[in-house]
Amino acid sequence: MRLRSSAVVVCTLLALAGCGSNDAPDSSPHPPSRGDGAQNETGPQRPSRDDLSTFALDVDTASYGYAAGRLRDGRRPDPDTVRPEEFVNSFDQHYPQPKGDGFAVHVDGTRLPASHEASRDTRLLRIGLQTRGEDSEQRKDAALTFVVDVSGSMADPDRLDLVQDALHTLVDQLRPTDAVAIVTFNDRAKVVREMTRVAEKQRLHDAIDSLRAGGSTNLGDGLVTGYETARDGFREGYSNRVILLSDGLANTGTTDADRMLRQVREEADKQIALLGVGVGSDYGDELMERLADRGDGFVVYVSERRQARDVFVRRLPATLALRALDAKAQVQFDAKTVSSYELVGYENRQVADEDFRNDRVDGGEVGPGHSVTALYLVRLKPEATGRVAEVRVRWLDPSTKQPSETYESIAVGDLSGEFASADPRLRVCYAAAFFAVALRGGDGARAVNLADLAKIADDAATRLDERPVDDLADLIHTAQRLS
Repeated sequence: MRLRSSAVVVCTLLALAGCGSNDAPDSSPHPPSRGDGAQNETGPQRPSRDDLSTFALDVDTASYGYAAGRLRDGRRPDPDTVRPEEFVNSFDQHYPQPKGDGFAVHVDGTRLPASHEASRDTRLLRIGLQTRGEDSEQRKDAALTFVVDVSGSMADPDRLDLVQDALHTLVDQLRPTDAVAIVTFNDRAKVVREMTRVAEKQRLHDAIDSLRAGGSTNLGDGLVTGYETARDGFREGYSNRVILLSDGLANTGTTDADRMLRQVREEADKQIALLGVGVGSDYGDELMERLADRGDGFVVYVSERRQARDVFVRRLPATLALRALDAKAQVQFDAKTVSSYELVGYENRQVADEDFRNDRVDGGEVGPGHSVTALYLVRLKPEATGRVAEVRVRWLDPSTKQPSETYESIAVGDLSGEFASADPRLRVCYAAAFFAVALRGGDGARAVNLADLAKIADDAATRLDERPVDDLADLIHTAQRLS
């Protein structure tokens, strides 16, 4: 295991988003060479052809939450909704935190379990990026605009009532100095409560109680009105957020995510991030995920009150501040030691290699105490020794928009341990990622089977004694029975 938490400031951003410059000299150490591919590809890649793998960081977890809800209902998820990185990032990794802002970089790995059909030379590489946490007393006050779907499809028992329960819980947890606005939408959008200090919480509870479901789903109008309300109630020095709560089944007005976001871009201007909370057994996963990715935020999915309360009481407050804007990772593989490499997941978060230092190209937004994990399958050359890869992460400071970078390397010896003796959380990462691969099907699924993944998850659950890991093991067993 290697750990680095220092940040290297490399240049000053000359203007806000859309007006950056690429002309500043690169003063960071060991600048990576550029592969010949302008855009990353999926599947195994040869470092001799392209030694760089570049992707935007992503803290979304909705894919795992939605798959879990479907499996508990006795149905397998649609393969198109399964994203391995969101399965992996649903589990706490307990990486060491950096002392300052930015990221600590954690790299480790292991041989694959004997049950994984791959060359003996293939290794599992884990990259973990961790931000510093924040006490609730340290965070800025928040101005939150909730945009609530009250269309007819939200009348189901697992939708609007779940949202209302979670909103009531959150209002009771927020500070009196925080502020909340509530916008609803069905056929059209409506401002139910303008920005109101939480000290007047009874007005907010009354507004939440007044929500009723009916009509069609004009999500575009809801989003536009939500951002207008957030801009009208914008509070300098606060964390300003729009939080969309919906099943994502837009069926009237603007239904395209990119068009919706173009309509609100001026209001947002990277000062108001979009957080998505998905609900419902029938769920517009693609739309909600695209909105969050393009709206400088993330999306989670909840299907029961325990989950919803956990998201609103534990996870949502942790996203009210930001540690990093437009964060990207780039891994440079050494062609002398690596025959091929393959990133597990992140297909829709890939970035052109040459855009790693282009700060006009969107990355991911990461809050305090968040971790981001990426897994690679790395096939080593016979008798390989020395460095396998260098991992670099780049981000913008949320306040100054100044870019920073930090990096770490990993060697062959760091990947040579047996899977059975690897860190239990690394084994959870493996089980979660390849559970997703198995649910998606295709070529990658042939290398693993659910019975073996269930054993790995059961063993990790026994060692860690944590409910989320217990749940993962149960879900893999459930998927086995449904196969």
